Amino acid sequence: MVCPIQVPITETAILKPINPYGRTKLIIEQMLSDFDSAHGLKSVAFRYFNAAGADREGKIGECHEPETHLIPLVLNAAINTDKPIHIFGTDYDTPDGTCIRDYIHVSDLADAHIKALNYLLDDGDSDIFNLGNGQGFSVREIIDAASRVTNKNIRIIESDRRAGDPPVLKGDYGKIQQRLDWKPVYTDIEDIITTAYDWHKKSLQIPNNN
Repeated sequence: MVCPIQVPITETAILKPINPYGRTKLIIEQMLSDFDSAHGLKSVAFRYFNAAGADREGKIGECHEPETHLIPLVLNAAINTDKPIHIFGTDYDTPDGTCIRDYIHVSDLADAHIKALNYLLDDGDSDIFNLGNGQGFSVREIIDAASRVTNKNIRIIESDRRAGDPPVLKGDYGKIQQRLDWKPVYTDIEDIITTAYDWHKKSLQIPNNN
């Protein structure tokens, strides 16, 4: 990952992936374009920012092994007080010194997919869209919001920066709003974290008064 030239990031930003994850995503976009040119197969490609949260009913949530995403890690630190959360870098050029990222709720992502399918069924042309919240929240803001949602003190360990982490990554969703009439419903970070915490409590069978 490299620092973007423009923030918020638009779909026309220069694409220079520096790892296999980014390169394979770009290759798939190129393949979809080639299939459209060769066979007329229309497609919509989404560029996700940080997917987060869980469905309101608590049936589906986020759980990886090993876990790498910030919000689940922060919630795990709130639930298991012996597991601190690491902040990688506190001297970035941001208001509180920690990295800022764009978090988009999974329900908003699902809604975008439905709109994209309907768009293609209506003979829409192939296109590429950002899926982001349009806002940025720092690592410390995420931790503070999770502490308020869980009513827990979260232990923090400040560590050195990780190589390749840009200070700020935020997405511009203006294009999909204009073309597909989509915009995020979940714009408050505490609301996003609350849905994730509700799922964590349910999956771990934590009483509601905790």
